[in-house]
Amino acid sequence: MTLMLLFRRIVSVLFCSLSPLLFLAPSAPVLAQSGKVVDEIVAIAGDQIILRSDVDGYVMGIMQQRQMPYSEQLWNEALNQLINQKVLAIHAKKDTTIEVSDDQVEQALNQRIEQLTAQVGSASQLEDIYGKSILQIKNDLREEYRDQMMAEIFQSRKLQQIKITPSEVQEWFSRIPVDSLPTLPEIVRIAHIVRYPGVTDAAREEANEIISAIRDSIVIGGSSFEDMARQFSDDIASARNGGRDSGRRLSELVPEFAAVAARIPIGEISQIFETQFGLHILRVNDRRGEVIDYNHILIRFDESKFDPTVAIEYLKAVRDSLVNMNAPFELMARRHSQETSTANRGGRVVDPRTGIRDLPLDALGPTWRATINALEVNEISEPAEVELLDGRRAYHILKLQKREPSHRVDIHTDYERIEQIALQEKQAIVFEEWLAQLRKDVYIEIRGTAQDFSEVLKQ
Repeated sequence: MTLMLLFRRIVSVLFCSLSPLLFLAPSAPVLAQSGKVVDEIVAIAGDQIILRSDVDGYVMGIMQQRQMPYSEQLWNEALNQLINQKVLAIHAKKDTTIEVSDDQVEQALNQRIEQLTAQVGSASQLEDIYGKSILQIKNDLREEYRDQMMAEIFQSRKLQQIKITPSEVQEWFSRIPVDSLPTLPEIVRIAHIVRYPGVTDAAREEANEIISAIRDSIVIGGSSFEDMARQFSDDIASARNGGRDSGRRLSELVPEFAAVAARIPIGEISQIFETQFGLHILRVNDRRGEVIDYNHILIRFDESKFDPTVAIEYLKAVRDSLVNMNAPFELMARRHSQETSTANRGGRVVDPRTGIRDLPLDALGPTWRATINALEVNEISEPAEVELLDGRRAYHILKLQKREPSHRVDIHTDYERIEQIALQEKQAIVFEEWLAQLRKDVYIEIRGTAQDFSEVLKQ
């Protein structure tokens, strides 16, 4: 069995760590016009019910995420995972050391509503699909999210207790035939210090002219805020929704934006204000404590008119301290980098999806590769232009901390990766056994459509 096949097995066994709430579908009516049942209770776990529509929504999410067709086996897997999630939540509630705050639940709900809004195109379309307002959708889901988050903490604590020894890693790796070992691409490990180019007066004046004309069209000319946002806003995510963002807490917004949103009268169009993203106008539609519903329009500054001089000179001075005075790179990154995400890690660049530091060189953008290819390991580059992972243009100095050429997986050079996969397989096995014991302590009943598969589901 290859590493890839083993990895797929691990993902399958640990699949219940994927939240069913990632795959929400609108509730279906109980009866169609023909009288045929289109929704029903298919399982009970403890005092919790699972509807056929819950399973169907989960299956749809899996099909999209895994790019796979529908099958009865997939439906059975989905039902089994939903039962597992209910079982974990029931046990988690009994653990008095597990707490999930209202703020944590609210943040998770906001993130999911944003994802759903992006998928369907707008908040109004999402409301139409569910037949409810965004606020009602969130209220309906709030306790489900709290239960799910508690279950994830409960599961995570169990997984963290599972360790693996070097001898277990060696034994695991020795079971893989040499000719089945995959070839890894060229890998690099990097850190950088970032400075943004300065906004010139010309760039600021141009943006101000554009957003002033937009505001006048709304306030004086009677144009719709939503129409103007769709046509002109540079915040692509909200522009297609008429600039609307709902259920957002003030603490989640950058300070300049939050300050305006907190004090502007409901329904009024704000004056123009500036944040790190550009110039904005804002209309707050509703405010309930710290939570607001608003529309906004963003006009970014023209990056072609930015002046990089100050940023480049600043980075040259930082590099001089690093090279000639042996200042610690991590410390200098924390003090001087303007990219918050990497600065907080001492400049370390990681895969944003996994947090892994070893990055395939080919997966990095051309500006990154050009800088990296000119360096030896532990060398620090001169200031260079870069397109950051969020798409922003900036300048940075980069340290190449490690480079590994493309090669077949080897336990000596790739021990950390192999250890991680071996540990995941051990976790999957132990977790599966543990979950089976937890299920014995919870009443589980299979009903309706799912009865035909009850023997599979009870395994």
